[in-house]
Amino acid sequence: MAPNFRGLQLANRRKTVGLLLGMGVLVLFVVYAALTYFGKTGTAVFPIAVGIAIFSVWGSYFSSDTLVMTMTGAKVIQESDNPKLFNLIQEVCLASGLTMPKVAIVEDTAPNAFATGRNEKHAVIAFTTGILEVMNREELQGVIAHEMAHVANRDTLVSAIAATTAGAIALLSDFLTRMMWFGGSRSRDDNNNQQNPIALVVSLVVLILAPIAALLLRSAISRRREALADATAVAFTRNPAGLRQALEVLAADTTVVHQKSTAVAHIWIESPLDGSSVSKLFSTHPPIQERIATLRAMESNPE
Repeated sequence: MAPNFRGLQLANRRKTVGLLLGMGVLVLFVVYAALTYFGKTGTAVFPIAVGIAIFSVWGSYFSSDTLVMTMTGAKVIQESDNPKLFNLIQEVCLASGLTMPKVAIVEDTAPNAFATGRNEKHAVIAFTTGILEVMNREELQGVIAHEMAHVANRDTLVSAIAATTAGAIALLSDFLTRMMWFGGSRSRDDNNNQQNPIALVVSLVVLILAPIAALLLRSAISRRREALADATAVAFTRNPAGLRQALEVLAADTTVVHQKSTAVAHIWIESPLDGSSVSKLFSTHPPIQERIATLRAMESNPE
């Protein structure tokens, strides 16, 4: 893995554009399908759908980090609130060459952490009170390096946009589907045009499947990014044991954060949905035991 490490980082960044385009296309399909279903036909429909899709992704770009902070209950703190934590983060920043991020705390006894922000200058790293209590300095350094790796790889932008856009697609699809059942027939009757029954069926299918497609897209990319972030963290600290021990602490702990919404499950270092009834198909993280085994192998074979 080491010889291809930088190549994986570059490929990961290129795929950021693909994810943004993919989410935009899904929004486009949802809007276009809805307009078609409610009798809006013709070439004028497409520009409207494109405009809404662009606005949705663009809005997510600028507001996604704020929304993530709100959804998780994270509160930004100052250096005077926890000097030891800030010093440890500053050490990792020096090793990685990254800018010092904002630091936030989530009042929750379950050990976990996440990073968010559209770029390095707007990055935020958040820790639950539980993780600060149970982890020693070396373990916490591994967690910090993992989250800084997400910042370095631009995963924070993708994760935040994926969370907000996937959630928006689900809400929009649900809202429009309900409108179809309760008001769609009357709206179409008021329109004198005869609707193509095939187009109506296709529109309904798109509205039903779009949220699932958004979840699959988000989950597949998140799993790859988590594995790469582990490797990047080791490159920062030169100490795979620290992160490996941190993941073992997380694996041994059975508590989960209170804010375990599926919309933001992928941003945490350990998914709060792991071990639940959620299908592996929608899992946002590689199995934690696999991550531990990979890091243990790195300890045995440093290069």
